[in-house]
Amino acid sequence: MTSRAHVAGWGKYVPERVLTNDDLTQMVETSDEWIRSRTGILERRIASDSDTTASMAIEAAHEAIEMAGIRPSDIDMIIVATCTPDHVFPSTACLVQDAIGATHAAAFDVAAGCSGFVYGLSVAADLIAAEAYQTALVIGAETLSRIVDWEDRATCVLFGDGAGAVILRSNGADGGILSSVLGSDGSGGDLLHLPAGGSRHPASHHTVSERMHFLKMKGREVFRFAVSVMPDATRQVLGQAGLTLEEVSLIIPHQANRRITNASVKALGLPEDRIYSNVERYGNTSAASIPIALCEAVEEDRVHRDDLVVLVGFGAGLTWAASAVRWSAPLPTIRPARWEKAWYGIRYRYAAIRSLARRVIRWIAARFSRDE
Repeated sequence: MTSRAHVAGWGKYVPERVLTNDDLTQMVETSDEWIRSRTGILERRIASDSDTTASMAIEAAHEAIEMAGIRPSDIDMIIVATCTPDHVFPSTACLVQDAIGATHAAAFDVAAGCSGFVYGLSVAADLIAAEAYQTALVIGAETLSRIVDWEDRATCVLFGDGAGAVILRSNGADGGILSSVLGSDGSGGDLLHLPAGGSRHPASHHTVSERMHFLKMKGREVFRFAVSVMPDATRQVLGQAGLTLEEVSLIIPHQANRRITNASVKALGLPEDRIYSNVERYGNTSAASIPIALCEAVEEDRVHRDDLVVLVGFGAGLTWAASAVRWSAPLPTIRPARWEKAWYGIRYRYAAIRSLARRVIRWIAARFSRDE
């Protein structure tokens, strides 16, 4: 019997602070009408000083784990898709692994821009299908507000912060992740990039003064790329699974821009009610946008048992990705009882104590060991 990866749990986290279009008019020369007409965005969430990519990823992971009804120690692989990690290294996935107490998990990050979550989903699903792993946590998390130039109205109006996560589990039942398509075109790398902070342009007085630590985007070129590649990737992933557009219940695209979504809908010839959008509430949250949208689609009863759902995105790289998912998780969902939430809280506190103890042991061992 073929084993497939099935979505068993899902969760999201968005910061409390809301930045509206009217708020932005106090920061740059723009207007609510200008932003709405060009992007469809009304507001976005902005990370607080205490929020980081890892902390938001951890909150989304908690919710997904509890929804799946598993123990953190059941997870044997963690993938975090992000282009705004807490550090170049260690990976954000390792920070999540330590915080949630996933003591048996491999952990690594994926940097594929806004396509990153679907990239991570595809990698995890294939490894589960190959029976190398049984349970995976896949997260998309971003703090784009930290790399946005708040003096550039062409980009600062677009982006927001947040995180979304899913638990994938091995299951021989029908459904799950049916197929995935991943692609890239590095010749378009300059269309959406962060110039400095890597080995080519390490941080210096020059890179800071030239504002090279803020993302740069050529909007028209990215738009043309997106409206071409998203419909193509959707058709390709369905064809790979032996399915047709008529069988699709819902498409959840990367939430970048309402005009991109509308153009993709037109190219596919689908009615608007089969495309999910929440870009008006969150803006573009990059790798977090698809998992956040998936969580909200489920919460809004837009996804049902046995539905065919397509996740499709594009991003910096340039990259694109799509996955066809036959939804197999029981719906409606049953939230954990109060005592179950309390038990998970105890587990997370134990994970924090365990982490501190391991750090202390390493410090003592280093202090009192003799050099060989």
